[in-house]
Amino acid sequence: MIVTLIVVCEVGFWVMLAAGLALRYLARMPRTSAAVLLCEPLLEVVLLVVTAIDLRNGAEPDWMHGLAAVYIGFTVTYGHYMVKWADGHAAHLLGRGPRPAKPPRYGRARTVHEWKMAARSIGAAAIAAGLLQIAIWYVGGAEQTESLRQWQSRMGFVVGISLIIALSYTIWPKRPKNGADSSAPGQEERPAVQRDPVDTGARK
Repeated sequence: MIVTLIVVCEVGFWVMLAAGLALRYLARMPRTSAAVLLCEPLLEVVLLVVTAIDLRNGAEPDWMHGLAAVYIGFTVTYGHYMVKWADGHAAHLLGRGPRPAKPPRYGRARTVHEWKMAARSIGAAAIAAGLLQIAIWYVGGAEQTESLRQWQSRMGFVVGISLIIALSYTIWPKRPKNGADSSAPGQEERPAVQRDPVDTGARK
C-alpha cells in the first residue's frame, strides 16, 4: 500500500503542477493557480500520516516505509525547484516569458550551482534520516528497525556523494575547452528573470 501511495503522490504532484500552470497561463487565474500549487505539500503530509498509521497499526517496518521517508525528504527540498523549472518552461512555450537559462557550465557560477544542488540533496537526506529516526524510536527493537537503519546508511552515502561532487567543482572548476576565462563577458549565461510560480499577480 505504501508503494502505491508513493506512486499516487508522484502522479498527483505532476497533475497539480500541470493544473496550476494551466490556470495561470491559459485560464489567466493567478490566484487560483497559486492556491493549487500551495496545496502540493499536502501530498507529502498525507503520505507521512498514512505511513505513521501503518506503523501504529502494527505493520513491521520494511523498505517501503524507508522509501516513503526518502521520498518525503527529496520532495521537500526539490519540490519548489521543480515547480520553478516547470513554470519557466511553460511561460516560454506559451510566449509569456524568456527562454529559461540553462544551468551555468563553467567557472565559479558552475561551482555555486553544484553547491546549491548538493545542499538540496543533503537537506533531503537529513529530513529523511530524521523521519527514519522518529520511526525507529516509535517502533523500537533492533531487529524490527534494521531495514530503517539501512535507509539511514544510504542517506549517509547521499551526503558523501553530494559533497564529493560539489568539492570536485570547487577544486577543479570546469573550464571551456578553448581555455578562455569563464569570467569573460559572454561566457556565463545570464539567469532568466522568472516570477515565483505561486505569485498571485497582484500589483502594489
